[in-house]
Amino acid sequence: MAYRDQQKYLDVLRKFERSFTKEESEEYKIFLKRQKDDEDFDSVSMKRLIALHDKYYKPADLSKYDKYFKKSNDSKPE
Repeated sequence: MAYRDQQKYLDVLRKFERSFTKEESEEYKIFLKRQKDDEDFDSVSMKRLIALHDKYYKPADLSKYDKYFKKSNDSKPE
């Protein structure tokens, strides 16, 4: 994974930092230190970071807005 991907995951997790358990918080701080030192994460660290990201980040369900943007078939242009 690239440096950008690491940064993206860490930026998203910053919002959820208060929800972390003690172990997750310590691990997150280590990730931040390694990122600050411009280190590329190894595969194990990257898997842990992605798992932490997937645990807390839930993307918004945009399908509930579809009804506002669909064209109705009842009105036909003349």
